[in-house]
Amino acid sequence: MAPQSLRAVDNRPAIVCFGDSLTAGAGLDPSQSYPEVLQKELDARGYKYRVVNAGISGDTTQDGLARVAMVLAEKPAVVVLEFGANDGLRGQPVATTAANLKQMIEELQTGGAKVVLAGMTLPPNYGAEYIRKFEAMYKDLAAQYRLPLIPFFLEGVGGNAPFMQQDGLHPNAAGTRKVAATVLKYLEPELKRTTG
Repeated sequence: MAPQSLRAVDNRPAIVCFGDSLTAGAGLDPSQSYPEVLQKELDARGYKYRVVNAGISGDTTQDGLARVAMVLAEKPAVVVLEFGANDGLRGQPVATTAANLKQMIEELQTGGAKVVLAGMTLPPNYGAEYIRKFEAMYKDLAAQYRLPLIPFFLEGVGGNAPFMQQDGLHPNAAGTRKVAATVLKYLEPELKRTTG
């Protein structure tokens, strides 16, 4: 008997966590990434979904756009879209980042997925005007596409030393547990709608 026939096929609808290092769980054991923590929380609450971690460290919105087809191959019911931090840290024009996010949202929605958008901010040294435009981009996209918006993906974590790794950019294991709780707060109403 071939080994793969022993593995049960997971037919639960997919929630794809699609993003960069903040989704991938950079610097952590894979079991400590926020998608893994989210899976445990959903299981504990009786939701029948499988969470897919489609985070790649260093990805910009341009990189994300190139990977949308791979995400859609999972036939996701919901996609938690978390991109933009690397664009911002590289000082890319907000209009370019917004255009890439728009295209990702449209392709995901066309593919039948509900999109939950994760908002982001930047360190203060990027300048008030750039940060204002950057933060507003997420609000505008959420309004335009009627998406649930996580106002700040790293709520209570970003800039909070006990929840961050030494680099000051990525959550530690305690931080990803907080991130998963934040995501769940905005994701759960979508799941209740899909599961009745």
